[in-house]
Amino acid sequence: QLQLVESGGGTVRPGGSLKLSCAYSQPSLNTYTIGWFRQVPGKEREGISCISYSGGYSTTYADSVKGRFTISHDNAKNTVYLQMNSLKPEDTAIYYCAAHGHFFPGVCRIATGLYGWWGQGTQVTVSS
Repeated sequence: QLQLVESGGGTVRPGGSLKLSCAYSQPSLNTYTIGWFRQVPGKEREGISCISYSGGYSTTYADSVKGRFTISHDNAKNTVYLQMNSLKPEDTAIYYCAAHGHFFPGVCRIATGLYGWWGQGTQVTVSS
């Protein structure tokens, strides 16, 4: 059973930065794709980024975060990070990491329905 634990959320002013961490229990990113999602109450969950590994890393970003957020992986720590820069009030949400075991060679997909394992979420608030 794959377990995922997010950390690093908090409150930051517009223009600030936060770095989220997703620690996963299984020792290999070769088997799973890890994604980051966010959700605002009353709205659908939005896929924002993912990372997979098959001979090399593949990453994907939603247009809403492209150029501001960076996903990365530390194999020694079984952890995926989401560095969030130039944060905006509209980035306020609960952020979740999730994983799936489907294989898409050379591409990483952030379709919510693919992901079967989810963390508990961490709140990110961007406010002045």
